[in-house]
Amino acid sequence: MRIVTVWVGALCLAMGPAVAQTPAQNQYQYPFQNPNLSMEDRVTNIISLLTPEEKIDVLGANYYLGGRNGPPPSLNRLGIHGYNQGEGLHGLARGRADSPNAIPTTTFIQSIGLGETWDPDILQKAAAVEGYEARWLNQTAKYSRGGSQSLIIRAPNADLGRDIRWGRNEECYGEDAYLNGTLTAAFVRGLQGNDPKYWQTAALLKHFLANSNENGRMGSSSNFDERLLREYYSVPFRMGFEAGARSYMAAYNGMNGIPMTAQPILKDITIKEWGVNHIITTDAGSLDAMVRAHKYFPDLPTAAAGAIKVGINQFLDGIYKANITLALEKKLIAMAEIEEVVRGSFRVMIKLGMLDPPEMVPYTKIKDGPEPWTRDENKLLARQVTEEAIVLLKNRNNLLPLDKSKLKSIAVVGQRSNDVAWDWYSGAFPYKVTPLDGIKNKVGPGVKVNFALNNDNNAAVDAAKASDVAIVVIGNHPTCDAGWAKCEALSDGKESIDRRSIELQPAQEQLIEDVFKANPRTIVVLKASFPFAINWAQQNVPAIVHMAHNSQEEGTALADVLFGDYNPAGRLVQTWVKSMDDLPPMMDYNLRNGRTYMYFKGQPLYPFGYGLSYTTFAYSNLRASSSRLTKDGQMSVTVSVRNTGKRDGQEVVQLYVTHVGSKVERPIEELKGFQRVALKAGETKIVLFQLKAKDLAYWDADKKQWVVEDEKVNLMVGASSADIKLQQTIAVGT
Repeated sequence: MRIVTVWVGALCLAMGPAVAQTPAQNQYQYPFQNPNLSMEDRVTNIISLLTPEEKIDVLGANYYLGGRNGPPPSLNRLGIHGYNQGEGLHGLARGRADSPNAIPTTTFIQSIGLGETWDPDILQKAAAVEGYEARWLNQTAKYSRGGSQSLIIRAPNADLGRDIRWGRNEECYGEDAYLNGTLTAAFVRGLQGNDPKYWQTAALLKHFLANSNENGRMGSSSNFDERLLREYYSVPFRMGFEAGARSYMAAYNGMNGIPMTAQPILKDITIKEWGVNHIITTDAGSLDAMVRAHKYFPDLPTAAAGAIKVGINQFLDGIYKANITLALEKKLIAMAEIEEVVRGSFRVMIKLGMLDPPEMVPYTKIKDGPEPWTRDENKLLARQVTEEAIVLLKNRNNLLPLDKSKLKSIAVVGQRSNDVAWDWYSGAFPYKVTPLDGIKNKVGPGVKVNFALNNDNNAAVDAAKASDVAIVVIGNHPTCDAGWAKCEALSDGKESIDRRSIELQPAQEQLIEDVFKANPRTIVVLKASFPFAINWAQQNVPAIVHMAHNSQEEGTALADVLFGDYNPAGRLVQTWVKSMDDLPPMMDYNLRNGRTYMYFKGQPLYPFGYGLSYTTFAYSNLRASSSRLTKDGQMSVTVSVRNTGKRDGQEVVQLYVTHVGSKVERPIEELKGFQRVALKAGETKIVLFQLKAKDLAYWDADKKQWVVEDEKVNLMVGASSADIKLQQTIAVGT
């Protein structure tokens, strides 16, 4: 969904020193205002004070795209005022980048780029900046606009990029469940903070579940067995909830024929098993879609009742209220069921400190002062995140890094060479550095930069001929630079439309070939939200760099990598195939039919986990702490990694497992651990992984439980899924 504002009851934070005090009991008009009571007692009191109409009000509100809507007026009598939700996948979104009324915020690289850092720590830092800025805006008079800004952030996106044609590929962290879950958990921790009682902001995960097709998404069904549900599609969500998230958005699609907005697993798994008990919201339009697109319910009152029964407690559609009312009148649901689900919204308020005296909440200190996005530490973090996300795909004859002292001229050409493209789920840039800007700033006046605009091949060829080296910056545009559901280029995609090709736009492909012919010292920078089948470039062009879109420090970070001030260590988070023929049908959600590195049996263009460096690394001494892992135990796995080159660098050390002789079909290999390790030239470090037996379990659909087999497991450590350096076999079980 796009930018949607929703209001429900809550108390706007007042200003005041963060001094821990508890007011005397006689200061409370209502018991729920007493912070010494348990959360459940406070919520019970609130519910008891609400009228039937107010209880329905709390289920949602009318929404306006990019607009504002006040809280239910009737709750004002209790001193309960409004909060809203907002987007924040890679920067707090407070208006479109092209809107004069937008509030700028620190803007990081797209989520797919965040994934390519393989660095949970830096994702947690980026998310913490988002959470801090949300609180700062909420509590600063200049920006709070008399209401409040969002303290509920619709992030992270825990969906899995199981198909590279998916239009919203840029919003996920990749195709692997363990990697995505680890990064999801880190982002949750960053948003919510580390206070033992209160949250900085509330993370609301998107979109539960198996949501990776845009075409027909309002009525499509993602079909797969229970093992894939447990072992793959639900894993990043579960890991996010284990990290502390308690809210999520249900996806548009169905699962095995049942719309997610009414899927029993919402209650049976997320609520009963995982303890999710805060906000479970529909996506915009989902209520109507259950009737018109899915055709699962005969009418809207029945659909609204069906959503309530599985745990939905917020609707992002204005039509919900009349239909909930009708559902009550028709006895499709009882008021007790509404009372039960709306408890979640009030739990969120309490965790955010919105019903407590401000002096008790540590985050009330976040206010006033200079705008956070103007601070040097935020700019430096945006730059570091972007540097870590850049992937070196090819570097024949060490063309990179460039030595500016040996260059007199550089050609910078291509459609994406002088933009920082905005997408629908990021904020307004406080500033932006394009690739052209970054390169100019890096080389200074002593090197001539020949620039050719867009895809003017003749001008680009002339620039390349006149230069010592040519840099071609191409790729997709995150919104296709077009209206809703419109993408002229077949290889572009976005929310509402999947890609129809994975080849470069013909004009971009021709540009690369023409520039390379004019200057064999050509570097391709693929700035893209998706993998592309860049077969010709891989075969011919000496150097290729990949990065995602949208960072305010895009050009600076790129120049740092191109000129060797930063040694790239980004790694791919999806399998880059050579052809659409390598992909199963788009709607085939059964991974075992050749999807992702876990089941793909072909030869990829670039494998999962792949990425080069300006230095080299050697692996040795792979050791497991025991030759046998008991069914309830864990073991240490260590490996020595040495930087054997002349430059300092970072290696992403990856641990995979293969099940030998399993009774059930298992992946060819599975990621079970990774670490991004900084090594000075000549330095050796021992990398430690902890492997638990339960991480090797499979889901037994008959027994409805996880099972650790008596088996042999091959431990494999390397630099990518296709570059295994060392292996060791262990026994698992009794």
